[in-house]
Amino acid sequence: MTNQGGGFTIPGESGYEKLTLELAKKWGADAIRDSDGTSLSQEINEAGYDIYSTVCVIRGHNEWIKQNPQMQQQTFLITSPAVATSENLKIALLGDFFEDHVSVNDSPQAMAYWQVTNRTTGQVLKSDSWSYKDGTVVIENAVLWNTYTVSFLAWRIWEEISMYNHTTNNWDSEHLMQLDPVYPQAQEYLLDWMDKWCAGHSATEVVRFTSLFYNFTWIWGSHERLRNVFTDWGCYVFAVSPLMLENFRKQYGYTLTAEDFVNGGKYRTTHMPPDSRLRDWMDFVSAFVADFAKKLVDVVHRHQKQAYVFYDDCWIGLEPYGKHFASIGFDGIIKCVFSGYESRLCSDVKGVDTHEIRLHPYLFPVGLGGAPTFSEGGNPARDAMEYWVAVRRAILRSPVDRIGLGGYLSLTLPFPEFNDAIAEIAEEFRILKQLHSEGAPSKLRPAIGVLTAWGSLRSWTCCGHYHENPENDLINLIESLSGLAFDVRFLSFDDIRSGVPEDINVIINAGFAGSAWSGGAEWHSEHVTALTAWTHQGGVLLGVGEPSALCGNDTFFRMAQVLGVDIDTGERVNHGRWSYEVSGSDIRFEGAKPHQGIYLTNANTQVLGCVDNLPVFTTHKFGSGLGVYLASYRHSAENASALKKLILETCGCEDICSCPDPGIECATFPNSKQAVVINNSPKATEAAITHGSCKMQVKLKPYGMAIVEMNS
Repeated sequence: MTNQGGGFTIPGESGYEKLTLELAKKWGADAIRDSDGTSLSQEINEAGYDIYSTVCVIRGHNEWIKQNPQMQQQTFLITSPAVATSENLKIALLGDFFEDHVSVNDSPQAMAYWQVTNRTTGQVLKSDSWSYKDGTVVIENAVLWNTYTVSFLAWRIWEEISMYNHTTNNWDSEHLMQLDPVYPQAQEYLLDWMDKWCAGHSATEVVRFTSLFYNFTWIWGSHERLRNVFTDWGCYVFAVSPLMLENFRKQYGYTLTAEDFVNGGKYRTTHMPPDSRLRDWMDFVSAFVADFAKKLVDVVHRHQKQAYVFYDDCWIGLEPYGKHFASIGFDGIIKCVFSGYESRLCSDVKGVDTHEIRLHPYLFPVGLGGAPTFSEGGNPARDAMEYWVAVRRAILRSPVDRIGLGGYLSLTLPFPEFNDAIAEIAEEFRILKQLHSEGAPSKLRPAIGVLTAWGSLRSWTCCGHYHENPENDLINLIESLSGLAFDVRFLSFDDIRSGVPEDINVIINAGFAGSAWSGGAEWHSEHVTALTAWTHQGGVLLGVGEPSALCGNDTFFRMAQVLGVDIDTGERVNHGRWSYEVSGSDIRFEGAKPHQGIYLTNANTQVLGCVDNLPVFTTHKFGSGLGVYLASYRHSAENASALKKLILETCGCEDICSCPDPGIECATFPNSKQAVVINNSPKATEAAITHGSCKMQVKLKPYGMAIVEMNS
């Protein structure tokens, strides 16, 4: 198969025109983009490539914001609990927070939403029982030895991504503020700015929105030992303002409070099931974001340019899997990816023509975790290949249209091995893209439903990057699933209320007790009934971690009768336990971590794996169906292979294309009559591939990929 180039976006850099154009040719790029902190020169703009220009709608307007400071973005914050050791309790509002990031909004409109709470009793104090002056709240007649907090509105005076980039790269430039487009004056200003910006960028073919208006929640601390006070990739607290809250009240007929956002200091984290008030707020914000984003996109289209959106950073309200996204009219979506499930997070989005992923490592001196990348001690070529191997297996199943990089191209100069690695990656990507264009790869028959409180709204994500959630069972499961040939759908509890969809063969429920991932309070009796009936009639329920767990019922796992196991939380310490022998199985999961208190609910549960005398892998026949339990799951080549085998065997299905080596995966493309074989290992190997009655020997270099003709 020939490689004609294209489908690659390279970051350019003014002052490094020769390097930009040399690497554009080496990598087969057809587009050049700017990045945060870089610009493109006239020579680059006129070099014959498509030009992407990055805009962050809400920052870069410092002069206008200084004239209209009341239109900056805000957030609710909550102070650390303070114990009253005297009747006169003083609480400094910003004592725990990075003062370059936030400042107190003490306007009358904002203070109407402040709440001072006695956390010991749960009582919200009346406004006449406390006072505020110079950043401090004073509580008169505090109850001795009770604990108090103050929840208040704060201006976010330094845009978070700019703040991160400044501190990471030691930039010495003005801190960028962020304006809130909820205000009509700000909207008028931004529409005029967008029109003038487009008119002044004649070379730009693609306007790359990075992203839209409201960032994921990222609250920085004042203490070196607690710089990260709170981070949540899907939390909506940064979209708050008195005007947004008032508009919400007018539409929904009730008022949200500070507590609806700060939640006693836990905030409304995406890892926990949303209540109806949060769902209303999210839908309200998303509708507003879509409405105003469409107006900006319409301006871009009037200037005969395309509009792409970066699905990161200020993405709150964007919700590409929500009901409002398609109405915006974006031409493309771009997602930065570290892993396979993030590639699927981009590739499976509907309503856009182009799906583009930005590969890692980002061209910065250090990575997100602080480890050296393009600096002394870094090995960006190795990093690039390891990230690509994780992403490639997902692209094998679900294609993207483009790949690219971001950052400072000049940083690659001391790392020629990195440039060679990217050239190899780009060639492999274009081969896969061509194969997908000729017809979809074969799928395995079992269809899988992943059941969470969020359902399809949060398809292919558990909020955040893989490396930020290494102990999350569900994120590890979907990382494995992203590169397997199954049809995967994300279901909410509403989707199964009256019965599981007929085309679903396996349902996975995974996560810790009470979480959005395992469901928590979403487990009502009608859901238990529907899923029990479905399994009894032939379905397979795979529970991982603490599936269906909810306190206050006859069993901790609400689906214990199907799974054949449950966890004793202390109420059954005097009860006997079924003894068992570990049955033989050729399916093994590595790194399983047992749960204390796990026990069998009946004699028919088979234990296939055990750690520290505790079951970690069990099966339970239930009518015509099966309950399967895994105590934990961590993604690896071995475990992904075991997961595929488990799903196939429990559903009575056969593999299409297989290899006994778990580090080798393959996909078949019937229209092209070809198979793609990938080596996910850093070691060269010769793999034995079976496709139907055909057996093939394929030599693969480290992390290599091979195309073979299918003879059957």
